[in-house]
Amino acid sequence: MKRSEINEIMAEADAFIRSFGFVLPPFAFWTPEEMQANRTRIGGIISGRMGWDITDYGQGRFDELGLFLFTLRNGRLADLQAGGGMCYAEKLLISRKDQISPMHRHYLKAEDIINRGGAPLAIELYGSAADGSFDESAGGTVLCDGIERPFRPGEILLFEPGQSVTLMPGDWHAFWGEGGDVLIGEVSTVNNDDADNWFREPVGRFAEIEEDTAPTHLLVSDYKAWLS
Repeated sequence: MKRSEINEIMAEADAFIRSFGFVLPPFAFWTPEEMQANRTRIGGIISGRMGWDITDYGQGRFDELGLFLFTLRNGRLADLQAGGGMCYAEKLLISRKDQISPMHRHYLKAEDIINRGGAPLAIELYGSAADGSFDESAGGTVLCDGIERPFRPGEILLFEPGQSVTLMPGDWHAFWGEGGDVLIGEVSTVNNDDADNWFREPVGRFAEIEEDTAPTHLLVSDYKAWLS
């Protein structure tokens, strides 16, 4: 993805988020230079990989295969392993009209996916094989707003604004905005995008960036180069 495209997506996402009465935290709007100047104060942001995250899954087709994310807060894996402390994470996502987030599951993370506003959110679901791998014949059961909901293999569930689904680590899922853009909330256990995503097809989690202009704000994938 071109950096100029990423800058534009950030501006559009901010406007979309604000249209639902939600405002991102102040550090979201710091310039790269402000992030560098505050480096000694933002260890939690850097280690938790909080902030902007825009991906085309390395495929170069963002409008068809991609996702906008902003990690608002993220706990510590050590706390989760110890069984107490900051064991949670929260994100905002934007899935554009018919923009696929590809079929995947998580090894560790359980997550509530909430339609916060906009179009219906479509989620395609499968269960797992005994070894956790994708199984096109496997269904399962999820919680929709706390109510048990069995699903058939490959069934697509639609969630209107205010509705949610709880996905456990073995639940394979793909999602998109059905007929329009959708603002999505994610509340989960500690998030680790470097190691906790198992994709059905081999794709990259983060975009490769063509630096055709300076970044307006840093992506979480920029932190190592800019803030180490």
